[in-house]
Amino acid sequence: MQGIVKTFDIGDGRSVSIETGRLAKQADGSVVVKMGDTMLLATVVAKKEAADNVDFMPLTVEYREKYASSGRFPGGFFKREARPSDYEVLISRLVDRALRPLFPDDFHAETQVLITLISSDTNILPDALACLAASSALAVSDIPFNGPISEVRVARIDGQFVVNPPMSDVPRADIDMMVAASMDNIMMVEGEMKEVSEDDMIQALQIAHDAIKIQCQAQIELAAQVEKASPKRTYCHENNDETLRADVKAFCYDKIAAIAGKATAKHERSEAFEAVVKEFIATLPEEVAAEKAPLIKRYFHDVEKEAVRNVILDKRVRLDGRQLDQIRPIWGEVDYLPAAHGSAIFTRGETQSLTTVTLGSKLDEQVIDGAVIEEKVDFILHYNFPPFSTGEVKRTMGTSRREIGHGNLALRALKNMIPGNDINPYTVRVVSDILESNGSSSMATVCAGTMALMDAGVKLIKPVSGIAMGLISDSKTGRFAVLSDILGDEDHLGDMDFKVTGTRDGITACQMDIKVDGLSYDVLAQALAQAKAGRLHILGEMEKVITVPREDYKPHVPRIVKINIPKEFIGAVIGPGGKVIQEMQRETGSTIVIEEVGEFGVIDIVSNNKASIDAVLEKIKRIVAIPEVGTVYHGVVKNITTFGAFVEVLPGKDGLLHISEIDWTRLKDVESALKVGDEIDVKLIEIDPKTGKLKLSRKVLLPKPEQAK
Repeated sequence: MQGIVKTFDIGDGRSVSIETGRLAKQADGSVVVKMGDTMLLATVVAKKEAADNVDFMPLTVEYREKYASSGRFPGGFFKREARPSDYEVLISRLVDRALRPLFPDDFHAETQVLITLISSDTNILPDALACLAASSALAVSDIPFNGPISEVRVARIDGQFVVNPPMSDVPRADIDMMVAASMDNIMMVEGEMKEVSEDDMIQALQIAHDAIKIQCQAQIELAAQVEKASPKRTYCHENNDETLRADVKAFCYDKIAAIAGKATAKHERSEAFEAVVKEFIATLPEEVAAEKAPLIKRYFHDVEKEAVRNVILDKRVRLDGRQLDQIRPIWGEVDYLPAAHGSAIFTRGETQSLTTVTLGSKLDEQVIDGAVIEEKVDFILHYNFPPFSTGEVKRTMGTSRREIGHGNLALRALKNMIPGNDINPYTVRVVSDILESNGSSSMATVCAGTMALMDAGVKLIKPVSGIAMGLISDSKTGRFAVLSDILGDEDHLGDMDFKVTGTRDGITACQMDIKVDGLSYDVLAQALAQAKAGRLHILGEMEKVITVPREDYKPHVPRIVKINIPKEFIGAVIGPGGKVIQEMQRETGSTIVIEEVGEFGVIDIVSNNKASIDAVLEKIKRIVAIPEVGTVYHGVVKNITTFGAFVEVLPGKDGLLHISEIDWTRLKDVESALKVGDEIDVKLIEIDPKTGKLKLSRKVLLPKPEQAK
């Protein structure tokens, strides 16, 4: 069967194809996107009707990887794909955040987008193609969607910007961003940088957008060839009461506007808004209020959004009374938890993070065993968001997609400031527990993480802070307000959530979601400039608590001493069946980790006790030592024969002490002078050039008989 195929060039002779009409034809829309040997199958299905009283978009976006796509077996006992990995969750979120704002506001049918990696090219990352696949599936379907959109990775490698670079080149990039956009507007940004400027970031966005326009045009041309893609299906998912809508606005607007802009706390403000809607409901007959409750809730939300936004635009004052660029009060503390390796509290307004740092050895590294990415990670960051942080009661289930996404953003903000293994020999785990939340807890995690790392003694290259920016805009009048350090309500009611992290010298990570069309680069530049000022202010507040990393680790932190040995000695240190290394660990109480790196064996010796580390070092030095003629060794008699004794002078290295070399006087037999287990000093007097056998002498260390007289 022949499908419909659209192919386009993304530069450097590389092409991408989108095919529809061959696979998964019972879905409302399905495509296969192919670049090199990487292939993604994307499907979309939407129910024909919406559920009763649903006033939101029930959208599910799932990205999954088949291990067979790269010719591998899944790990674990069942050898089957199970719960999604963090990498799959993060790609699902990237696509979801780009798609969700583009469905019609009144479309409430349950919709499911599934993207599956069915073939994997080892050097082509699938995350840069997932959103293209999802949007293409929507484009060839009859589901209403204000697209198309697409997504690309833009990286600056060796000073040059590259779109969707090979995976092998990404580690060299100082800018690595995922950008989603429509033909006209940037929709979503997420990425990490190595202290780059705001101008560099804007240039990267422009290059990404140019590439995305080509991909959007390809989708338009593909959809034009698909019969069911046009016209889109008709639907009616909302039954409105315009009289009620007008009544809600007339009664509530001024009351909401009066509450907005007052310096009130989150729960106080929420209760005040709730009182307004209850006051309106009290004016209605009881049966009408019950029947119209869903509509009243929806209309009140619309009025609340309009009133709050207008107060900000007209009066340039925010929900909690702050100025547009004003940062909430900040306080912090380090070493709050005495038993932790490092800890910090960071509180900004009504957002608070308690963050801990734990330092471990290579044995604590996280093993990533994905269908695409296999690696070991020595810097881990986890983010937890319990329901009490917002004063709510909810079931505590597994880690949410939001928690994974927020933790990943904070990790990307900090990881390039963690020094290399030559300075930081530890595996580092940072855990942020959000104790209060009213806006940008991920940025509080970055700040608390910086402080906790310095409290732990990790030699952080530079401190990092983060800030969340918001936007309120009016497309009719062109007015806009950029908000620094946004509240939760300002995020919910606003047009942009733009998180920026960095040092005093540049940006280290960002995440942006746009909920409005027509965000100009001028507005973006203002938001970045305002974010920089806020970021530097927050860094100044953090420096009031801790300025530089501790000179030394805390007493209860295990010490790690790293040594290199020639690769050929790794087996000798380990011993047959691990006998030698296990004995050293048992005798000294330390942990020893050996890893082959290039021409060396890299050994980490981990212990809380300096004496045990020194003992291990001495044993290893003896194992890897090369015997030298003329050197005196303190050895142990291992075996006795009729012609002499074999003495172990170095671990695993025995030499022959001939009976004639034991003493100046003639011995009748060896046993008259030595027995197995005796410790004696001997001198290496010869190494056989052919066999490498060692010849020892004890008598040369003893005085001659005439000297003794």
